Amino acid sequence: MPKYRIPQLKLPLNHSRDAIEKKICAILGTKPDSLVSWKVVKKSFDAREKTEIRVIYAVVAELNKAIKSDLETRDWALVTDEEPYVFPVSRTASSTASRPMIVGAGPAGLFCALLLAENGFAPLVLERGEDAETRLEVVQDFWESGRLKPDSNMQFGEGGAGTFSDGKLNTTVGDKYHLNAKILGEFIEAGAPPEIASMNKPHIGTDYLVRVVRNIRKKIESLGGAVVFNAKATAFEIEKGKVKAVFVNDIERIETSVLVLAIGHSARDTFEILSHSPVSMAQKPFAIGLRIEHPQEMIQRSQFGAFWNHPALPAADYKLTYQSSSGRGVYSFCMCPGGFVVNSSSEPGMVACNGMSDFARDARNANSAIVVAVRTEDFGSQDIMAGIEFQRRWERAAFTAANPGGGFAMPVQRFGDFLVGRLSTGFMSIRPCAKGAFALSDLNPCLPDFVTTALKEGILNFDRKIKGFAHPDALLTGVETRTSSPIRILRDENFQSSIEGIFPCGEGGGYSGGIMSSAMDGIRVAEAVAKVWR
Repeated sequence: MPKYRIPQLKLPLNHSRDAIEKKICAILGTKPDSLVSWKVVKKSFDAREKTEIRVIYAVVAELNKAIKSDLETRDWALVTDEEPYVFPVSRTASSTASRPMIVGAGPAGLFCALLLAENGFAPLVLERGEDAETRLEVVQDFWESGRLKPDSNMQFGEGGAGTFSDGKLNTTVGDKYHLNAKILGEFIEAGAPPEIASMNKPHIGTDYLVRVVRNIRKKIESLGGAVVFNAKATAFEIEKGKVKAVFVNDIERIETSVLVLAIGHSARDTFEILSHSPVSMAQKPFAIGLRIEHPQEMIQRSQFGAFWNHPALPAADYKLTYQSSSGRGVYSFCMCPGGFVVNSSSEPGMVACNGMSDFARDARNANSAIVVAVRTEDFGSQDIMAGIEFQRRWERAAFTAANPGGGFAMPVQRFGDFLVGRLSTGFMSIRPCAKGAFALSDLNPCLPDFVTTALKEGILNFDRKIKGFAHPDALLTGVETRTSSPIRILRDENFQSSIEGIFPCGEGGGYSGGIMSSAMDGIRVAEAVAKVWR
């Protein structure tokens, strides 16, 4: 039976299911008894007119007979069943004696391992941190006590940094090979909410992610792969331009001819090891700044007007950009509606923050990083580790500002005080929604002058777009330094580095930013590994 895609089906907020069916029939010019079935493939909202917010559906409808296709204008298209993702190479027989090795179990490493396992390659995954459930306990203990485990924290462990995040799944990466549908399908199979398949801006939320990444790992293991926790890659044996082995925890030597480096953007000690090896790397620009918090109700009112609390509407988000007078880009990053600012530190004596939300996004505050572009010339050195040392400098400054007597608090300041360089002495109309301790501080010394100047300009400008954005009581938390890796591990068109058999992958390699693009890069690297094996 023929199927038709309607990309723009607009209805008012208060509509019924029958209204959708009537609209489908009206657009297709058919009678209700011809409509066999229909499904929503995408749902979004048009809030440009605050007095008349519309729901926009993309719908695929199945009819019992074809409709006329010679209409002069039409808002539909005949569709065929979408082809599923197909892995280009399969291995006829799996073997654990000779298997590809993957360092890192974040989104890139997990999806690389999953695709290899599904196709008979029996990968071995080495993860320096702990399994997701144990890691959750460790992270919660850190937030409550300040006891940091350097190899199991917000950055390291099963699922990578994305496990403790908003779980955003939107990406701007091209997808002509149906990777997006493959990844969303795996997430849903692993326990993610089914509606992520039709959300305009899909997200999972931290409360689901712990279970989801665990189930993906179990699937890898059921297919012949292996995931080993508390297994830190501490050295790489390279001979005659080829990888030969990996040393784990300075003790065990494991031979391999194929090594995927999905190490994540915060594996600073691994970058240090690689900097003394023949692996070619380059400095990479990134961005740093602060987290800003506002009441979620304020964002709702700004984005949805009189409908701000309508039950059909989602938690409102925003995306803001500004070109400062210095020429530096200022922009919002990783916006978390109804979320928490979280202490995401991974090294003693240094503070870094991030944002996370549960799937419901129902916390009282919205938060987002407001960051400023950092160029490689800002690093002050040509050394490959200079970008990491730049990050560490400001993380140390943030730690010092918030913890003069010990502890592991994040520095927090009211925007009005930040604007004039005055120490905040208390909270006013907005209180922090945070995971981890915080302390009132002056954030100006916690970032370079070119960043603080651009941030102040940018936040004041954003107030023109969202009324109240620059409210004096808005809260800033520092510092957001882990927006992306300051290093790229160079690779060629076959995804291999300058060392034969080493495949840089994901955010740590410098080739993605976020859960979805990292997972997609992991799949592409899995394809490249399989072709090398063939």
